Amino acid sequence: MATALKGSFQRNLLLSIGGVFLLFAVCFSIYQYQREKDYKIDILHSRLQMYNYEMVQTLGEDSLTSSRLFHDYVARHQMEGLRVSVIDEKGRVVLDSYDTNVAALGNHLQRTEIQQALHTGNGYDIKRMSQSTHETYFYSATRFGQVVVRAAVPYSAELTRSLQADNTYIYFAAALTLLLSIALYYITHRISRHIGYLREFAVKAEGGEELDPELERRMPDDELGDISHTIIMLYWKLRHAEEDKVRLKRQLTQNAAHELKTPAASIHGYLESILDHPDMPEEKRKHFLERCYAQSERMSKLLLDMSALSKLDEMDDNHAAERQEYRPVNVLQVVQSAIDDTSLQLHERGIAPRLLVPQHVEVMGDQSLIYSIFRNLIDNAIAYATGATRLEIACRDTETEGRHFYEFSVSDNGPGVEPPHREHLFERFYRVDKGRSRKLGGTGLGLAIVKNAVAAHGGQTTACETPGGGLTIRFTLARF
Repeated sequence: MATALKGSFQRNLLLSIGGVFLLFAVCFSIYQYQREKDYKIDILHSRLQMYNYEMVQTLGEDSLTSSRLFHDYVARHQMEGLRVSVIDEKGRVVLDSYDTNVAALGNHLQRTEIQQALHTGNGYDIKRMSQSTHETYFYSATRFGQVVVRAAVPYSAELTRSLQADNTYIYFAAALTLLLSIALYYITHRISRHIGYLREFAVKAEGGEELDPELERRMPDDELGDISHTIIMLYWKLRHAEEDKVRLKRQLTQNAAHELKTPAASIHGYLESILDHPDMPEEKRKHFLERCYAQSERMSKLLLDMSALSKLDEMDDNHAAERQEYRPVNVLQVVQSAIDDTSLQLHERGIAPRLLVPQHVEVMGDQSLIYSIFRNLIDNAIAYATGATRLEIACRDTETEGRHFYEFSVSDNGPGVEPPHREHLFERFYRVDKGRSRKLGGTGLGLAIVKNAVAAHGGQTTACETPGGGLTIRFTLARF
């Protein structure tokens, strides 16, 4: 089917372009043929006009009606088959070199060449039969005062050949048309072949078949090739993105199952101990129930974080639709709310928050997502910035590729993170110290949520070292 479509495309392209070119060639040939024929007729007409002028100059206009002088001049300047007539302005034949009985020749006023001569000074008529000699003549008439001098030559085989257009250019045009047709066939075949490659790629991509790695190399090194390479590159990007998304979801499922297994096993063990020992001391029973509650809280937080990541993944798939729901958000109010909600934990850790955010900083976005950005960063500092005494949240204007952003930074003066770990901090379930992180109650999803929420607002997230020690998370949000 692909071959049939390829042939159909080439045939249609060849017929459409070739048809236009052939029509142009035929019209040009007809025009050129008629033009050359008219040119040769003009030459013959000019020669006969010259004969008429020379006769008038020799005899004089006053002597044109003299039969003796007229016949003597025609006899001295005779051409093969030449017939000369003098006709007055009323169409009567005054003199004729073939017939002395001019009265029997009839009135010539309505003859084409006579009408043209009387109106424009000269005229001609092609291939008209003489009523007196019954021969076919070419007539050329010239007006001189009150009379018209008309010269005529018979349509002999030689004259007919001389008036015919030269067919050499037709042969040349036919040869050129053939060469251009071959070139056109080659070009359309080449275009069709490369479009066939692209279609083959599209069919295999649509059907999920294994793609030929050599296919891209067969593309031409021109504009069509550039378009094809761009389409193929976009396909691979989309495919890799889909594969990455599937991989991330699979990884999220596996990691979530692994993370949920520990608290679920702990809860199961504590409850099993309580059920197996009904006479367990009340203090120990209470301790086991508190541990069950703590593990259930961890499971709840993990499920909430997974739900947030799922929502962000859906926003990636429907980003344009979600952006239409964005509203102006006062960032200072959101940050202040996140600090108020964590003030007790900050106080317990001995961390003093410091805000360096201007009063009227507004961005277009989802308020709950922007809250989750700052809340997760504050929670991360509370959980992992051991020994930190300061948490600074700052904002400044920045510009990237002509777009204006607010750049936010959340910095602590804790132990910080080693450089090899920083580039992995925003991966899901990544832990610098796995055992210690679980003891602190972290889910391993907080910074992943931060990165995805920032990306949903068109920004980027980076991690770096705080001057003097500690960790700084920088991210950008587009200005309102």
